Amino acid sequence: MRLVIVGDALLDRDVDGSVRRIAPDAPAPVLDEESSRERPGGAGLAALLALDSGYDVSLVTAIAADEAGARLTRLLTDAGVVVHPLPLPGATPEKIRLRAAGQVLLRLDRGGPPEPPGDVPIAVLDLVRDADAILVSDYGRGVARHPVLRAALEEAKAPVVWDPHPNGPPPVPNVRLVTPNESEALRLSGDAGKGSGLSSAQRAGHALRQRWRAGAVVVTRGAHGAVLCHSGPTPLVVPPSRVGDGDTCGAGDSFAAAAAVALAGGALVSEAVQQAVEAASSYVSAGAHARLFTTSRPGKSPASTPSAQTPPASTPPASTPPASTPSDLGDKSDKSDMGNGVGLAGVRDSDDVVGVGVGDAGDLVGRVRAEGGTVVATGGCFDLLHTGHLATLRAARSLGDCLVVCLNSDDSVRRLKGPERPLNSQVDRARLLAALDCVDAVVIFDEPTPESVLAWLRPDVWVKGGDYADGGPELPEAELMKRWGGQTVIVPYLNGRSTTQTIAAARSGGQ
Repeated sequence: MRLVIVGDALLDRDVDGSVRRIAPDAPAPVLDEESSRERPGGAGLAALLALDSGYDVSLVTAIAADEAGARLTRLLTDAGVVVHPLPLPGATPEKIRLRAAGQVLLRLDRGGPPEPPGDVPIAVLDLVRDADAILVSDYGRGVARHPVLRAALEEAKAPVVWDPHPNGPPPVPNVRLVTPNESEALRLSGDAGKGSGLSSAQRAGHALRQRWRAGAVVVTRGAHGAVLCHSGPTPLVVPPSRVGDGDTCGAGDSFAAAAAVALAGGALVSEAVQQAVEAASSYVSAGAHARLFTTSRPGKSPASTPSAQTPPASTPPASTPPASTPSDLGDKSDKSDMGNGVGLAGVRDSDDVVGVGVGDAGDLVGRVRAEGGTVVATGGCFDLLHTGHLATLRAARSLGDCLVVCLNSDDSVRRLKGPERPLNSQVDRARLLAALDCVDAVVIFDEPTPESVLAWLRPDVWVKGGDYADGGPELPEAELMKRWGGQTVIVPYLNGRSTTQTIAAARSGGQ
C-alpha cells in the first residue's frame, strides 16, 4: 500500500533559549540560544506522520539545489520517506522559530517569494496514478498549482484528501475530503463568522464544498474538534477525546495525514474524520514534534484555536457579553438554587432532585441566554446508562454552555421499545443523568418525539447520536429547529455500545 503526499515541503528550525535582558541598542529581548533542532515541515511533516501508518510513503515536492534543500532531503530519506523532488528555482523555504519558555518570540522566514516548480517527471505521474490514497498538503508555494500535477490529481482513482492554504489554488473537482481549519474556512469562503463558531464552520464548510465540488469538507476547530459537511443536510460534529495543552503547530498536518491513511484503508469519510480527530489530539497531547526528531542541530499553521463565540441568532441581548464559561453558566454548583418542576407532559419528576424538571431547565436556560451563551439539548431513553451514552453527552456538552437532556417517560419508552422496557423508571433514569457533570438539566416528556419540549426550550443546538452514514435524509427535528435559527448536528456513537446489546449480553450471560 502506498500513500502519496503532494505539496510544499519546508525546512523548519526551532531555536530555544532564555531571555534575561533587553538589547541595549533596541527595545527587543535578547535570546540566549540553548538548543536548535531542524525538522521537515509542511508536506514533509505530513509525510513523516504518515509513516506511522506502516504504509510506504512517497513525497512529491519542490526542493532547491541549495544547502537547506540537501538537509531537508536527508531528514526525509533518513526517516524512510521516498522523495520525488521537482526542481525549484531560488531557495528552499525555511521557517525558523525563536522560542523562550515554550513561547514563540519571532518567526524568521527564508526562501523568498514562491517560485513555480519545474517539469514533472513521468515517474511522478505514474506514482499518482497508482497510489492507494493521496494527500495534497498545500502551503501556498506552488506545487499544488502545477498544471500537470493538477491534471494528474483530477484523473486519480485513489481517494484524495486536500489540505488547502489561503494563498494556494482551489482543490481539483471531486476530491474526497478537504480539510481547512476554522480560520482558513472563513477566509476562503468569505464568511464573516457571525453567530456561534459551530454555525460559522457549518456555513463555511457547506459553501466551500459546493464551490469546490468536493465530496466533503471538514472544518477543524482545534479544541472543539471538527465539523464534517457533506451532501446531507446535517453535519457530523466530532469532539476530541482529550484536549492537550502542548504545541499545536503541525496538528493540521497530523489530521490530514490520518484522514488520508484511513481512506486508504477503506474507511468511510465519517470514520476517517473520527480517526483524524483522535490522531491530532494525540499529537498535541504528546508534545507535537518532540517525539519525532532528535537531530543535534537543533508546518502548517495549527488547527484553529477556539474562537470567541458571539451569541446565536436566537439570543436576545443587543450587545455581545463577555465570553462565558461552564462555571458561570451550566456548572453543577448552580443547581442548588433551582426548584423542582413537573414534566411538560404532566409527568411528575423525582422528588426534589436538583436539575430535573421544567422549572430547573427553564431557570438554567434563562441564565445562559442572559449571559449570551449557547443552549444545547439532546434526547433519548437512556434506559441503561453506558459509556456510549456518556460519550454522546460529553460531546454534546462541549458544543455550548449548558446541556439539557429531553428524557422519554416510561410510557413513551414502552411505546417505542415494547412492554418489557424500560428496565429503569423515569425517576431513576433522570436522577442518574442529572448526577453527571456533563448534564445541566433533565426534562421528561411523554410524547413519541420531543418536539413540544424543543419548541419550549428553543435550544441553539440539537444533538443526535447515531451510526453515521455519509449523507442521508434530514433528521426529523431539523425542520423544527430552523424555526428559531437553531442547528441540528450528529455526534458519532461509540462502536459496540448500545442498551440493546447490553441487555442481550446480560440475558445470554455474556460480558
